[in-house]
This record gives sequence, structure tokens and C-alpha cells, in this order.
Amino acid sequence: MRQTIVSALWLVYLMFGVLAPVQAEEAPPMVLYQVSPSAWYVQGLSELGSPANQNFISNAGFVVTPKGVVMIDALGSPALAERLVAEIKKVTPLPITHVLVTHYHADHIYGLQVFKALGAKIVAHRATLIYLNSDTARLRMEASRAQLFPWIDDKTYLVEPDTWLDGDQDLLLGGMLFQARIVGPAHTPEDMAFYLPSEKVLFAGDLVFRSRIPFVGQADSRHWITALDQLLTFDTQVIVPGHGPLSGDARHDMQQTREYLVYLRTAMQRAAEAMEPFDEAYKNTDWSRFENLPLFKVANRMNAYNTYLLLEQEAK
Repeated sequence: MRQTIVSALWLVYLMFGVLAPVQAEEAPPMVLYQVSPSAWYVQGLSELGSPANQNFISNAGFVVTPKGVVMIDALGSPALAERLVAEIKKVTPLPITHVLVTHYHADHIYGLQVFKALGAKIVAHRATLIYLNSDTARLRMEASRAQLFPWIDDKTYLVEPDTWLDGDQDLLLGGMLFQARIVGPAHTPEDMAFYLPSEKVLFAGDLVFRSRIPFVGQADSRHWITALDQLLTFDTQVIVPGHGPLSGDARHDMQQTREYLVYLRTAMQRAAEAMEPFDEAYKNTDWSRFENLPLFKVANRMNAYNTYLLLEQEAK
């Protein structure tokens, strides 16, 4: 029975960020924000993906090196990636040489095929192989083609990395140093963060959410907390999160995500240890600190339930 429930929730997870089809409209404006002398990013919306927003619900960044442009993530549809390419050309005529992928959730990677066609090399954690060969990836693509048409259709496909990272690595790209750090399994098994030490900019992927509730799903929340502790050791001045606005208070914003995860685990651990039924435990938990964040009603109960199940498993 529990496996059935988990499978059902997993299907909800597959659909997260996807709404029922509506008539396609022009997506909201894509605005470049300069992060540092060499880095920029675009900010997705704090809402669910839909045809109306072309699945523009995540952030992506790029760094202009002396020899080319290095992307961090690729947005949630080919159309968005094409729009981002056009924006990059307003900044520099240099080619896009690499895309560093923080993780393989759909809203961050469905634009990869555009950058690949331009000759960019895709770099990701080797654990991505598990996702690429999974039913999860296939089902998510099928759901996206149905629910995000015409922005995701039968011409949209998953792109395999050209370079696999098996551990922490310093990458010299276009004459600039990018410190690649494996921080998964956390939000996903293949999580990576990329730090630009020369400008103290951290591209944190979905380890950091701002101005919205984090999506925990079936994440390894215990290791996610440990990963945030690891990122807190960087001398970071600016964080580009996976979702939400730029952070100029790096330590505070990483700690906010951390505090939510710790609270989630603490509340659900008490319930699991007391063998309190989940519905009762959820109702008795004070969520007032977080309930005004965008997407709280969509994600928090699912986050709590999956954490409740995870803690039951950890206790065995």
C-alpha cells in the first residue's frame, strides 16, 4: 500500500511545474540581470509551468570569459533557450562554449538542445546517467509534451552530457576558473554547484530557493542540509539560486533554505517516532513561518509527506 502511495506521489512529482493545458500566450519578458563584472542571469517566475509562460519557472546564468560564454543551466523549453541566446548576443559576440548543468530537472534542461546545436559542450555529474535511463525521465517528457505543448513537443529531447564529472573538479574554461562541487544526493542525486572564485559568485542550482517554498519531493533532505553547510564555506558574495531573485546576502539565504529543511525533518521525525498518523501530524504542525511563501499550498504537504516516509525508512 505504501509503495502505491509513493508511486502516486512520484507521478505528482513528475507533473510538478506542469499545469493543465491553456491557450499558448507570449511568455513574460526575459530580463538580463548583471551579477558581477562577468556574470549575468535571468529569473524565472515563482509559479508552476504552463503553456502561457513557456515553462519559464527556473533561473539560468552565464559567464562571459575571454574566449566564450559559459552557461549554467538551460531553462525549461527550447523556445526559452533561443530567447536567452538572443539576449546573450546583446552582451557579447563570443560563442557559447559550455553549459554547466546543476541537475536534470526538466525546468532546467529542456533548453539544452539549443545550446548543443550551437556547439556548446554539456557538463554534468555522472549520476545524471541514472535519470537519463529512467522511467522518470520518459514519463516526465511524455507529460511535458502533453501539458506544455507547443513549447515542449515531439521535437524536444533529452541531451546527454559531453563531459561527466565524477567528483569535485576545478574547471578552467575560457581562461576563467569554475569550481565544480558535487553536492548531491540532495535536491536530486546529481546536484552540482558552480563557484566563480574570481568574482565570488555561487551558482547554487536548486539547493537554494528564494521567494518560494523549496520543492523537496523525494530529495535526500539530510544530505541537502549537509550540502548547504558545505556551500556556506565558500567566500560567496552573490548567489544565483535555481529559483527566485538574486541573493546579495549569501549566508542568510542559504540558511533560510536550511532552516526550512531542518524544521521539516524535525517536525516529521517527532511524528514518525511517535507513530503519529501523517494527516494528524501535518495538521498539528505550526507552518506559519512558511505559509506565506509562494507555492506553499502546492508543495509543502507533499514535502512533509515524503519527508515523513523518508524518516520512517531512516529509522529502520
